[in-house]
Amino acid sequence: MNSGFTGTATTVAPLLEDFSLEMTGKDVPKLEEARDTIPEGTRINVTFLGNESLEMRLDAARAVKRFGFVPVPHISARRLPSQAALEEFLAALRADGIADNVFVIGGDPASPQGPYEDSLAVIRSGLLQQYGVRHVGVSGYPEGHPAITDPALWSALELKSAALERHGLSGGVITQFGFDVDPVLAWVESVRGRGVGLPIRIGVPGPAGVRRLMSYAARFGVGASAGIAKKYGLSLTNLMGTAGPDRFIRAMAEGYDARRHGELKLHFYTFGGLKATSEWVAAFRKEN
Repeated sequence: MNSGFTGTATTVAPLLEDFSLEMTGKDVPKLEEARDTIPEGTRINVTFLGNESLEMRLDAARAVKRFGFVPVPHISARRLPSQAALEEFLAALRADGIADNVFVIGGDPASPQGPYEDSLAVIRSGLLQQYGVRHVGVSGYPEGHPAITDPALWSALELKSAALERHGLSGGVITQFGFDVDPVLAWVESVRGRGVGLPIRIGVPGPAGVRRLMSYAARFGVGASAGIAKKYGLSLTNLMGTAGPDRFIRAMAEGYDARRHGELKLHFYTFGGLKATSEWVAAFRKEN
């Protein structure tokens, strides 16, 4: 559990302790540019995109470690063509001393490209711990998923939590980003009500252009009605503007109660803007 921070507190500091960031395999130059603005030891997730090679993903994870941060390589289950491909990736991570933490997702392809239908299948394979993985992150969807029913999402989360425990792996949840705190906190409370005690990192968009944020929201099925957009601070009449997550984080701090919500931290989706995001976080922490 987190500290005794509840919704009556006025500070956002507890939520911003130990925040995490996300980058792609192509973002190594941007990481180098941003390194001085990111706290040492920050967890940085490295995505597993279809247009990136194994070496590109490995180079990015190596760079994260080299700059003094904690790499969290993604494993996209449905993008793995074979068990051998999974073992090749895990063996390379182990050889570089960066296999401790991974984040396992189903992935975008509608049909598996190999033997792994979803992230649960990768966890159940038993290969992760064989190659030195100790901590496994999994996805959470407070506002649902455009291609997966809510009952299936709840079942998957419960099964993944149980499988991690059975395999002796610690774990955590990173949620898809959203613009409205209310469904996020309601979802977290439901997670706890179902007996899932994994730490949760709430996905938050880094500062970005309104048009770009809306594009990502549409892609991932995130609700962004005119009312929600205004609540977040987006101007749908000025798509050329930019927006940061300050209102969202303050509302999260006001509604967060550790007794009901358990351990919560923040995970920033940077959309390629590692420096802009890390500078924004640093400035926001000083203000609050």
